[in-house]
Amino acid sequence: MQTLESPQSSTSAAPLDTVIHRRKTRPVPVGDITIGGGYPVVVQSMINEDTLDISGSVAGIRRLHEIGCEIVRVTVPSMAHAKALAEIKTQLARTYRPVPLVADVHHNGMKIALEVAKHVDKVRINPGLYVFEKPKTNRTEYSESEFQEIGDKIRETLEPLVISLREQGKAMRIGVNHGSLAERMLFTYGDTPEGMVESALEFLRICESLDFRNLVISLKASRVPVMLAAYRLMVKRMDELGMDYPLHLGVTEAGDGEYGRIKSTAGIGTLLAEGIGDTIRVSLTEAPEKEIPVCYSILQALGLRKTMVEYVACPSCGRTLFNLEEVLHKVREATKHLTGLDIAVMGCIVNGPGEMADADYGYVGKQPGYISLYRGREEIKRVPEDQGVAELINLIKADGRWVEP
Repeated sequence: MQTLESPQSSTSAAPLDTVIHRRKTRPVPVGDITIGGGYPVVVQSMINEDTLDISGSVAGIRRLHEIGCEIVRVTVPSMAHAKALAEIKTQLARTYRPVPLVADVHHNGMKIALEVAKHVDKVRINPGLYVFEKPKTNRTEYSESEFQEIGDKIRETLEPLVISLREQGKAMRIGVNHGSLAERMLFTYGDTPEGMVESALEFLRICESLDFRNLVISLKASRVPVMLAAYRLMVKRMDELGMDYPLHLGVTEAGDGEYGRIKSTAGIGTLLAEGIGDTIRVSLTEAPEKEIPVCYSILQALGLRKTMVEYVACPSCGRTLFNLEEVLHKVREATKHLTGLDIAVMGCIVNGPGEMADADYGYVGKQPGYISLYRGREEIKRVPEDQGVAELINLIKADGRWVEP
């Protein structure tokens, strides 16, 4: 008779590691926030107001910051926009508080970047656009001398900005986008993650040669597999080169609605689970404020930050003894402000106590019309269903873990 080999005893095997071990990176200060260096993963977003609209920009920045956005990015397409940031920063400090600001600089932006560097905490440049290369329609290749000539031009235009940021103790993000690689990178490496990584490394080497290392790197793409490959390759190349720069994660142009959120989570969450990533932005075609809850949900689901109540709830089945969806909604509405708790809502006793073993509190259907309330694995009381939510609150209050909304 065929038999199966006995599995190794679980008592002798080493326990599986369920903690995400983040890649070690250097700390990069951005205002009063630090990216990398073991600090919590930082949440970012970007206002959509025109930077010339000073009062509108101040209001947009404040709205984002008040709901948990820790670093806010603004676009700076002209010198007038760069100078407007001085007043935006002043008004924020006067009417609210200082907020870490990042300026986006594109298209031959050296003069703009030098001006805006006076007023923000970090400057983001796109290597594919910072020194714009006018494409030649009949080009078939780049000669070595042509490649080097443009490299020299990049260094010439980047050096003053690097020196300015270095002397001010500020930061730079080298933000590569798959959709805007420079022409010579496309000719040399193709439309590939390799081209994205080499584009970033070219700028990194210039910064390092000028003893500037307050750097954050991003390699965004609108296709998740390309984004994943680029970041993984960047980590591999940095490890080979002894670099430890923090990474800004994002799926660019993710779209809107449910799919935009799923797409962003697939890319950002996958890398974070591998220990890659120090700051994130979920890019949605919606109001910027809609991005922040998605960021925090990703971080909470992975156990990287605890910013809200964690709800454990079964999917409902024929054994469920109450309207699970309705009860979960009531429990959530009553307790969602209690940052840091795990609360389980389980429809029956079959899976309830076991599936919710890690929860702080449990709300379990044990018999028709009655609810069992748990503290951890211990059943505390059984109450009529219509008193369940109120008695759960009383239990939390009795433990001294309740705060008023």
